[in-house]
Amino acid sequence: MEHALTLVTAPDGPAIDDLAASVAGRLHGRVVWLDEGRAVDILFEAASDAAACEIAATLIGERPIDMAVQPRHGRARKLLVGDMDSTFITVECIDVLAARAGLGDAVAAITQSSIRGERDFSDSLRERVALLKGAGESLLQDAWNEDVAMMPGARTLLATMKHHGAQTALVSGGFTWFTERVVAQLGFDHHRANVLEIRDGILTGKVIEPVLDRDAKQVILGELHRALGLSISETLTVGDGANDIAMLGAAGLGVAYHPVPAAAEAADAIVRHGDLSTLLFYQGYHRRAFVGID
Repeated sequence: MEHALTLVTAPDGPAIDDLAASVAGRLHGRVVWLDEGRAVDILFEAASDAAACEIAATLIGERPIDMAVQPRHGRARKLLVGDMDSTFITVECIDVLAARAGLGDAVAAITQSSIRGERDFSDSLRERVALLKGAGESLLQDAWNEDVAMMPGARTLLATMKHHGAQTALVSGGFTWFTERVVAQLGFDHHRANVLEIRDGILTGKVIEPVLDRDAKQVILGELHRALGLSISETLTVGDGANDIAMLGAAGLGVAYHPVPAAAEAADAIVRHGDLSTLLFYQGYHRRAFVGID
């Protein structure tokens, strides 16, 4: 079976021409450039990809280069399901809300523990939201205006996949107040998240049950691919934290994006150095096929 080992250098990283030649030589493969000097497929015949990963990792060493190995054919997925906080946006919304409410350190510590998988997500979310009780809804708007930014490469990833016929979904353990706005900016086809209870413009300190957690993300992935008539192999998921583990492990290709260790272990591929457009190279897209470039 023909496999593709994809190498992508960081946006400000070194050219990888020599590395590509070295890896291709070791694998008796051929070089197909996806973006000259920056992203490349090494196509090779193999029964499995374990040996190729080891060879590439050894040759890469400490250089800021991401890689993925998978069968060459069928890489361009037809459904993308992504996490929001620290994946498609640059912040954890609950943390910036807490910081604006003067609760930053206490809430951030709980968030990081939850992201690492050290605490139950649902319980930790309820605990953090309870600390925001009594805050005005304007807190959300201020956070959106001043703190939230789209992750580099997000627009390119979404626009390119949609242009080539894929469906896209934002599935978040965060809040619909933010997912609605991210969807409006980036053009996701679907979104699901938790709902903050707000009465008369004031946060009550509660989340509308049930809480959307790691298991719910996997369930939603299943619902979507079946509703669209797709096989699970045609799906791609991306996320950074322990709350994403279930959907990363279930998808045809699960990509951990600048992840915590638990998410990295669950994923098929990792992006540690690049932006979200790296997921397009992993799917075999040439740079000339990109649209909506950030």
